[in-house]
Amino acid sequence: MAFVTTLSIWLIPVLISAVLLYGTYKKTATYEIFVEGGKEGFSLAVSIMPFLVGMLTAIGVFRASGAMDALIHAIKPFLSVIGMPPEVVPLALMRPISGTGALGLMSELIKVYGPDSFIGRLASVMQGSTDTTFYVVTVYFGAVGIHRIGDALKVGLLADAVGVVCSIWIVTLIFGT
Repeated sequence: MAFVTTLSIWLIPVLISAVLLYGTYKKTATYEIFVEGGKEGFSLAVSIMPFLVGMLTAIGVFRASGAMDALIHAIKPFLSVIGMPPEVVPLALMRPISGTGALGLMSELIKVYGPDSFIGRLASVMQGSTDTTFYVVTVYFGAVGIHRIGDALKVGLLADAVGVVCSIWIVTLIFGT
C-alpha cells in the first residue's frame, strides 16, 4: 500500500516533467503552448458560466420548493420493493444534475449513518457508479454549440438508472441489508 501511495504522489509531477522534456527534445516552445492552453481554458470557463448558473438555479428551486420531498413520499412503496432506502433517493436524483450537490448529499448521509452502514456503502457505490449527465450535456454540449441532445441525454439517464439499480444490487449482495 505504501508503494501505491508514493506512486500516486509522484505520478503527476513525473508525467508533467516527461511531457515538458519530450517537448524540449522535439524543439517545441512548450511554455508558449502551455500559456496558449491556459488562455483557451479560461475562455471555455467563461463560456460555460451561463449554463452553470441556470443549472444551479434549477437545482435550488427544486429542493427549496419541497418538490424533492414530495417525490420521495410518492415513490416510497416502490422503493421498499427494490430495497432502496428513501434516504438515498435525493442522492440518486441529484447525481445526474450536479456532482458537487451529490457529493454534499453523500457526505451528509455518511455523517449521519456512518461509512460502514448500508446507507453509507450504498451512497458511496452509487456516487461512483453514476455520472453528472445533465451537467455534462448542458455544460460541455453547450460550450461546443451542440443543441440536439435528445439521444445523448436518454442514454446518459439510462446509464445512471442502471448505475443506481446495480449499486443497490451489488451493495446488498456483498454487504447485506
